[in-house]
Amino acid sequence: MKLNKLIFALAAASLATGAVQAKEVVVRIGHAGPLTGPAAAFGKDGENGARLAIEDANAKGIKIGGDTVKFELVGEDDQADPRTATTVAQRLADSGVKGVVGHVTSGASIPASRIYENAGIPVITPSATSPKLTQQGYKMTFRVIANDLQQGNALGKYAVGELKAKKIAVIDDRTAYGQGLADAFANAVKAAGGEVVGREFTNDKATDFMAILTKVKAMNADAVFFGGMDAQAGPLTRQMKQLGMSSKFLTGDGGCTGEMLKMAGDALSATTYCTQAGIPLDKMPGGAAFRTEYKKRFGADIHVYAPYAYDATMAMIEAMKTANSVEPAKYQPNLRTVSYQGVTGPVSFDDKGDIKGGTITVYNFNGGRWAPIQTIQ
Repeated sequence: MKLNKLIFALAAASLATGAVQAKEVVVRIGHAGPLTGPAAAFGKDGENGARLAIEDANAKGIKIGGDTVKFELVGEDDQADPRTATTVAQRLADSGVKGVVGHVTSGASIPASRIYENAGIPVITPSATSPKLTQQGYKMTFRVIANDLQQGNALGKYAVGELKAKKIAVIDDRTAYGQGLADAFANAVKAAGGEVVGREFTNDKATDFMAILTKVKAMNADAVFFGGMDAQAGPLTRQMKQLGMSSKFLTGDGGCTGEMLKMAGDALSATTYCTQAGIPLDKMPGGAAFRTEYKKRFGADIHVYAPYAYDATMAMIEAMKTANSVEPAKYQPNLRTVSYQGVTGPVSFDDKGDIKGGTITVYNFNGGRWAPIQTIQ
């Protein structure tokens, strides 16, 4: 009997000890973006931003539902391809991730969003700017950056109002991003009293634009706008110079990058302009510190979207904390009301899932870099 009492006492003590010891729970968050192909720099940048957020969150020893949570990042390469994106989205959903940061491009985000909606998994994009993404009415889709309607409208008005361009040629790469941005830009030009003298199309794999530019040169356009990424914008500007074109050149955030500066080289001039969603990194509340931390961790400079991927990840974790649950069905409503002070500024969403108070900054090539000249809200 004494032995049985001892065994019972030890078992009771063990149960009591286990009751007060919180276990560590692994929570997996996905990131999806292009890690190969022409847009790989954008994808890796976003993945790095999400990874940095995961590491910072783990360093805080966050407890949710009484358990210490260890977050893990699951990275997937969608190649900026719509079909691959749906395969990647399904793989992430099947793997049991509790949320996804991505996709990076609009062309990938739009088809992938249906997969996440059906699976009931929240997804926050740091960079997909097509208005169509949040116009679908999905409850699981969010965006931490201003959209193309805002960006195209800002640059179109700037081209006519500030640059005094009257005749403007518009080129896009036929992706959801490039075409959507070009449409918004063209509409803004017309509304401001300018004339779109031509609409030309290429694709997101092209490197030879001579035929298109020869046609555009004959239009005697004051300015040329390109909707697409830096991998095409760089050679396009070099070929404009080869043809002796003096038109001003404008592009969106896909070309407003450090890689664009490298690829275009001496083809850039004081008549080259671009936009980025948000405010300049140096003016972001946590921008300077984030740049230092990012460079120390990855040994590289920020490409564009890493701060937004960081904030997307942290906003998701904040919603989990306030819901006291990592389960998507329980924390998703808290994403609708989340209020998080991020690196890029305040993060909260409207009823469509778009960022509230999104801003656009116009940049000009000056002194070998992109220099901010105007921020529009």
